[in-house]
Amino acid sequence: MNFRSVHAGFAWFVMLGNGLAGTWALAAHRVESLRGQWLWRVTTVVQVAVAIQVALGVATLRLDGIEVPSIHMFYGFVAFASVVIIYSYRQQLEAWRYLLYGFGGLFVMGLTIRAFFLVTPSSS
Repeated sequence: MNFRSVHAGFAWFVMLGNGLAGTWALAAHRVESLRGQWLWRVTTVVQVAVAIQVALGVATLRLDGIEVPSIHMFYGFVAFASVVIIYSYRQQLEAWRYLLYGFGGLFVMGLTIRAFFLVTPSSS
């Protein structure tokens, strides 16, 4: 098992997890019954997963000795920075918290998709 395959496989969890959590948070902004501890637990897990994914990426570069486009690394670090910024604004935007985490989760998912397809060969 190499870090590259773990990093690539875990990318799907980060991508889909942030998309799910973001969509759930947006829905919870409108539908009060969707709010609760489980939303925040899932959100926490997928946002911590971003940090784990970045660490796996660094390990892949160091231990597997591969090269990737610099923009791939840029998207990874922007995703991590986005999670930190979202977390730091949670108190200031209390009334808009569900929108913050909803759009933030979808933004992180988009960054993950973009980074994923920069290094994954296309089928054409």
